[in-house]
Parts: sequence; C-alpha cells; structure tokens
Amino acid sequence: MPIVKVLRYLRFFKKEIVLNVLFNLLAVLFNLGTFVMIVPFVELLFGISTPPDHAPQLAFNQEALSQWMVYELHARKATLGIWPCLLAVSGGYLALNLLSNLFRYLALFFLSPIRNGIIERIRGDLFHRITILPVSYFNSQRRGDIVSRLSNDLADVEWSVVSTLQSLVKDPVNIVVFCFVLIFISARLFFLFLLVLPLSVYLIARIGRSLKRNSTAGQTQLGQLFARLDEALSSMRVVRAFGQEGRTRRQFREVNDSYARSMVRVARRRELSSPLSEVLGTVGLVAILILGGSQVLQGRLLSSVFILFVILFARLIPPVQALVKTYNSLQKGSASAARIFEVMEADEKITEAPDALRIDTFTHSIEYRNVSFAYNSEAVIGEQQPASPNRASHLALKTNNSKLNYILRDISFTLPRGTTVALVGPSGAGKTTLADLLPRFYDVTSGEILIDGHPIKQLNIDSLRALIGIVSQDCILFNDTVAANIAFGQPGATMADIQAAARAAFADEFIERLPQGYDTVIGNRGTLLSGGQRQRICIARALLKDPPILVLDEATSALDAQSEHAVQQALERLMKDRTVLVIAHRLATIQNADRILVLDHGRIVQRGTHATLQQEEGLYKTLTALQHLDQ
Repeated sequence: MPIVKVLRYLRFFKKEIVLNVLFNLLAVLFNLGTFVMIVPFVELLFGISTPPDHAPQLAFNQEALSQWMVYELHARKATLGIWPCLLAVSGGYLALNLLSNLFRYLALFFLSPIRNGIIERIRGDLFHRITILPVSYFNSQRRGDIVSRLSNDLADVEWSVVSTLQSLVKDPVNIVVFCFVLIFISARLFFLFLLVLPLSVYLIARIGRSLKRNSTAGQTQLGQLFARLDEALSSMRVVRAFGQEGRTRRQFREVNDSYARSMVRVARRRELSSPLSEVLGTVGLVAILILGGSQVLQGRLLSSVFILFVILFARLIPPVQALVKTYNSLQKGSASAARIFEVMEADEKITEAPDALRIDTFTHSIEYRNVSFAYNSEAVIGEQQPASPNRASHLALKTNNSKLNYILRDISFTLPRGTTVALVGPSGAGKTTLADLLPRFYDVTSGEILIDGHPIKQLNIDSLRALIGIVSQDCILFNDTVAANIAFGQPGATMADIQAAARAAFADEFIERLPQGYDTVIGNRGTLLSGGQRQRICIARALLKDPPILVLDEATSALDAQSEHAVQQALERLMKDRTVLVIAHRLATIQNADRILVLDHGRIVQRGTHATLQQEEGLYKTLTALQHLDQ
C-alpha cells in the first residue's frame, strides 16, 4: 500500500517516535485521572451513596474499589470536614489536568520533526528520482503533471497522512485505555455498545473506499490541470498569434470543472463519516443510559460509578471520531501517495553495471557497431527470452521485433579521435537520436557503442558523460547569472576561467554590455538574451568544461546570418583538437568535416566527404542542390 511506503520513513525517527508514544500515553493516563476524580467529587458534594459499616477489603475489581473509595471519602469528610476534602479533590483535578496538557504538548513537540522530516525526505527522494530517470520517461509524461506530483500530491500526503500521525498514536491509546476502564467498571454495559460497532465499521469502510476512488480521480485531474496551465504558459505567443485564447480557456475550464466536481464528491464523503460515527455512538450511549439506569435503580451499580461510566463513554466518542477521520484522510492521501511512488518506482531503464568502469580519458575512437534503436522498446525486449535457438524461438523473436517502431537500423561507423563526423539528412531521419545514444540518454535496442574499445553500457555513467560536451539548437539556460550559467558544468571554476571561456566563445563583448556584466540574471531559459547570445553562452559553457568529445546538434540552424557567423566562429574554436559529432541542416557548415554520414529513414544511405558526395547521385546531392550549395 502507498501509505505503508510513506510510513516506512518513520525508521529515521526512532527516538522521536518512542518519546512521542511515551508522552501520549502519559497524557491519556493523566487525562483519565481527571475523570476518575468525578466520583469523589460527586460523593463529597452530594453523598448519594451510603458508606459501608466497616472498612471493606481492598481488591482489584470495580465493586471492591468503589466501596473502598466511598468508605474512605466519608471517613475523611467526617474527620476533616467537607471543604478541606473538596479543596483536596479540586487540587488533585487541577494537577492532573496540568500534567495531561504538559505531556500532550511534549508529544506534539517531538512529533514536529517527524512530520516535517518525512515530507523533506520524500520530496528529496522524489526530486532525486526525477533527476536520474531516463529522457524517454519525460517524453511520455506531461511536465505539468510531474510538477503537480511534486507539489500538490506531496502537500496532500503531508496533510492527509503525515498530519494524522498524532491521531494514529494518541487516539488508539485513548480508545484502548478508556475501553479497558469501561470494561473494568461494567463489562455488560460496554459490550452492549459493541453491538452497534460492526455496522459502524462497515459503513465507514464503504465511505473510505469511495473516498479513495474519488481522490485518485481528483489528483489525476489536478495533474491534467497543471499540464494545461504549463502548455498555455509555454505556448502563449502561438495561442495569441492564431487567436485561440477562447479555445485554450475552454479546455482549461473543462478540466477545472471536472476537478472541482471530484473534490466536491471527496468533501461530501469525508464529512459524512464524522456525523455517522457520532450518531452510531449516540445510539450506543442511549442504550447504555437505559440499561445502566435500570441497574442503578436496582441497586446493582453505584450512581456515582454510573455517572463516571457515562462520562468516560461520552469521552470515548471523540477519539473514535478522530480515528474515523484519520482513516478517511489516509484513504484520500493514499491516492496522492500512489502517484508519488509511481514516479519514485519508475523503471530507470538506463542502469549502471555493478562493476562499472570509470574512464577519465579518451585516446582512440568511438565506434557504433550494428546499432538499432526503437523508442519504448523495453516492454517488448522483456518478451524476447527464447529458451533455445530453435526455429520456433527465432520466429517468436522476429514476431516481437516486428512490434517495434525502429528509428535507427543497423548503424555502423567509427569516429577516430580528433576527427569530425557530420550527420545530415531530412527531418526524422534519426540524426539527433543517434547522437543521444552516445551519452546514454537512451540505450540501444540492439548492437553496441564503444569508446576506446569499451562498451558504454559497462562504463560509469558520470565518467562517460564527463567526456562529452553538448551544444544543441535548443539552448538550455537557467534563471541565474551569466557566470553561473557558464560555470554550470564546472562549479569550482574561477571568474578568470569563466571570462576566458566567454572570450573564446566570442561572448565577452555582449556580456560586458549587460547591466551587471557577468552577474546579470538572464531570466527563465535565458529569455533576456538574443538567440545568438544564448548560443554563445552555451558554447562558453562547453569550452569551460573542456570535453574531449563534442556533440553539436544543429547549433546554428535557428540563427540569423549575422548571429550564425559569430556563433560559427565560436564553434570552430570549440571544435579545434576535439572529436566532434555534428548534426546540421545547413550543409555549408559541415563542408570541412572529415566524413559525412547521410541518414534517411534510420539508415546510413551515403558516406564520404563533401567533395566525394557531390560527385555521387543521391540524397546528399539533392539536399545541397536545394540549398544552392552546388552553385
């Protein structure tokens, strides 16, 4: 159960849990003592019961203790007078009340670090999981839904689950202690109440299941709501350009209304449980008043003891109600917890070998050997377990392979150290996917990639990615200073190192013109900079990292001619003495590549230099003709 997974975090707070349970128990016992003081108070003030003629023998049962207490109280009243006795009883009541509230506060005092600590750890574990999940996971998830799980679902777990920890400890202790005392006073009266208990449990369980079902639907709809909001914010220019504000508002309103209806159903069912449990408790209390009153009239039960029983039973109803609310809160929080652990338990897919080899240098070559790749292939690969290499097994394997939608098929090439290989081809040919396999953003479906003869699946992932620098068309910058963005891959870099990297990327000139220079905050995703400026910041970041292997993914395709010229100068400096895998739509930028691979429908259809490919009839010549490079 998701709730059990949340409660597993309690193991980090053993000392606080022991102290919380201890102080809760003491608070309940002293609270019980305040009600026990009702009997001597009633006896002293009204003298309802007739004392026995001689001191009764003390024994551990209700009748003997009642007779002994009545005898002792009347004896003290006869000796000292009623007022000293009343003052003593009142003082005892006050002392017990003060101690009960002190221990209740201490229980809450030690509960605070448990509540906040659990949420802190879950939030940290969830974010850690998000940072290590493969890129393919986020391709199939809406960003707004993930944000909703990290914020709203976690907040719901905090209030629905963690905030009930006090009730989970205090209320069961209250119920057990009060039930024990009620049984001790009159087992017959207590078991009369139990006759209505099965009906109460059944109805509350029905409400709880309905609550969980509606809460699950509500949290899913809230994730959709956040996804709609995220889409609207990220595409506002397009929405307004095409005049679709009304459609966007209508789509948001539909999800918003659906979520509101689900939350209304949740609230109605949650609020039903408390009055239901109170009504059933009152039914039991009325039955006890009738039966207990008849026992008092028959002389089988002291009136003061009956009053104590009724008061204690009435006090039993609130913790039972609180426990019912706790149960329903747990059912509601269970839906949110399930969504959180769905992310935390998602398959990493990109896993590191237990004896992974760390590699700190790149000396020879990169080799793609018979590489094929299909998205979402893991589920089908799991089926590909032929028991023996017979014809039936091969047919099963072929059938499973036919389920895959291959993006790349049988790619083989070698990238020697210090050379540049360019990937060209139409959109959707698989160029970016081919490059993404190198840093293991995805894993190959079949075949393997080797660096200096080592399959990359056998390498430590951090050391592998430390060898690779990436500059893509979509410049990913952070809402931080220019200096922090350049030093993102090298947190310990000095300002002199940062400035040197900026100069090498031809970025220092425009950086110095910014309001605070290198300390200027560039906005979300660098929106305060132009496209060419953002690209040069990314190049400076790659230069500072100084990787031996470089992946350039259409780094100039979205720039105007002037910006492209500046960025191309920076790229040429970045590519010097490095091993480069470059993806380009503008073929003029890769004419000097050592080798060009032409991809089409996931296969290499041509390979060679610009000059040799120009002499061949094929896709490359067609592409260059379209871009007028042949003139």
